[in-house]
Amino acid sequence: MPAARAIALLTAASLASIGPASAQPRPQNAGLPLIRDAEIEQLLRDYTTPILRAAGLGPQNVQVVIINDRAFNAFVMDGRRIFVNSGALFESTTPNQIIGVLAHEAGHIAGGHLAKMRQEMANAQTQLILATLLGVGAMVAGAKTGAGQNASQIGMAALSAPQEIIRRSLLSYVRAQEEQADKAGVKFLTATGQSAKGMHETFRRFADQTMFTARGIDPYVQSHPMPTERVRALEEVARTSPYWDKKDPAELQHRHEMMRAKLAGFMDRPDTVARRYPSSDTSLPARYARAISAYRFSDIRNAVAQIDALIAVQPNNPYFHELKGQALLENGRGGEAIAPLRRAASLAPNAYLIRAMLGQALVSTNDAKHADEAIAILRDVLIHEKELVNGYRELAMAYGQKGDLAQADLASAQASFASGDFKTARELAARAKTRLPTGSPGWVKADDIATYRPKKTGN
Repeated sequence: MPAARAIALLTAASLASIGPASAQPRPQNAGLPLIRDAEIEQLLRDYTTPILRAAGLGPQNVQVVIINDRAFNAFVMDGRRIFVNSGALFESTTPNQIIGVLAHEAGHIAGGHLAKMRQEMANAQTQLILATLLGVGAMVAGAKTGAGQNASQIGMAALSAPQEIIRRSLLSYVRAQEEQADKAGVKFLTATGQSAKGMHETFRRFADQTMFTARGIDPYVQSHPMPTERVRALEEVARTSPYWDKKDPAELQHRHEMMRAKLAGFMDRPDTVARRYPSSDTSLPARYARAISAYRFSDIRNAVAQIDALIAVQPNNPYFHELKGQALLENGRGGEAIAPLRRAASLAPNAYLIRAMLGQALVSTNDAKHADEAIAILRDVLIHEKELVNGYRELAMAYGQKGDLAQADLASAQASFASGDFKTARELAARAKTRLPTGSPGWVKADDIATYRPKKTGN
């Protein structure tokens, strides 16, 4: 239906806050390709916390979610999460550039733009339905009176013209929101004593990339302001900040470079890593990228030697110990992975992803004496990481090692539920109920899963 297509178009437009959406937003349990990493997530929390506070938002209530996509993009789809592509993190050469993007997205959340957009689209849908009914009515009336072709043309015009007007009106509304988010982002950056130059550099790059393709495009059918006009308006506002020429702290720039090196090491082919970080480059980020690439594609002995060399430089860096534990674990040496992962967890006590990996290493030994510790660690992790599918699976195996089949079934049901496999989750939960004392906390959890039915959503 034309009305449905128009609403779908505007929905997509409202979600792509930086550029054309390269990943369709879906619930986390629907298969969205996410990246979870304790080091990168901590860095992004450090980036966003002052911005969110300046925006009047609770940092604990807004999460930055990393999408495994090399395109440069970021967007919001609710008031609780900012989605950012790995490509945006990697291509941002300074912290200030990605912080500017995050400030823009915080502007959308603080402005309540999604809720307002939903209301605008609901109003538009009503208008489109009325326009459709009027157009159809005109054609039917023409047919009844024998007006023929002229009546048909009038009816089609009545169908198409209002839809186009409403579509342009909605797109104009979206463009206004983008401009508001730009201004809000600059405001938040200024309030936190940060430059908006990186934000301007990012949008200027987009303007340069789209300058040729934007020629001849009708600006009134775009979901974002035209590139050159947007950059010009943003620069006028950004240059009024007393922090325009302020640089990122050296320590923050170093952490940013380590993040980019980590992404390259995990996501790029070895030859690509070697070109970007040649052996002649002895910087810590370059050595980090090469060590990660070595563990993924080379022999484990060489990889561990490179990681140990990193640890020798920074013995209290939790993420170097984490990397060593991960390399050993994924090469079938879970028992050896326990010590470096314990060290990593002690150096980064709130890094639940590291603790989850420690639990996995304990379970991987298939030694019942480690099961109790693994269960305690994983249960605590899952209090904070309720959608960590692998955490529930490891917990199920730990219970299985102890012979506690009731709790193993319940953890398996929770793993299936978190991954979106509701049918399997209900079956496992029903079996868990038969093994758990009726009315116990575990039985109640199993009953919630066994009786769960996802809500049906209409178009």
